[in-house]
Amino acid sequence: MITKCDHPGCTKAGTCRAPKNRDLRDYWHFCQEHAAEYNKNWNYYADMTPEEIEADWERQTFGTPLKDKAKANAEEAEYVKFLNDFLTGRSQFDKQPSPNKLPTSVSGAFKIFGLPITASWREVAAKYRVLAKKHHPDTATDKTSAASEFTKISTAYNTLKKYFNK
Repeated sequence: MITKCDHPGCTKAGTCRAPKNRDLRDYWHFCQEHAAEYNKNWNYYADMTPEEIEADWERQTFGTPLKDKAKANAEEAEYVKFLNDFLTGRSQFDKQPSPNKLPTSVSGAFKIFGLPITASWREVAAKYRVLAKKHHPDTATDKTSAASEFTKISTAYNTLKKYFNK
């Protein structure tokens, strides 16, 4: 909804928002001319000391500071370990199943779905729905191969269902 410009005496449409204060939750609605004038003179850091400006900048950049130094140090150590593991390749998150370690039925099922072996259960289920709709004998355009394709898809789905413990 377009309102009238909030500048006193102006009758133009107030199409530009301008913040009323630092919390940026309440806005004036000005025409373009008055918005430019207001923004040129508005200072986000007005009435703040240099220390308050620095603290606000750090809070906006890095988030709320931690009061508990022990917790901060523990989180820092955990982050350093994460980075170290990532860079050296010894982390748990980096251990993806290789095609050689997966049973052939599981890797074959991923191939039938056209998905990588790192695919999640959600991706498998979504792909199954798409393929089942396409190849279901009642809805398929090519009825001759639909039944065999649908059986192959269903078998692969059941294999992956067991693999994901669903």
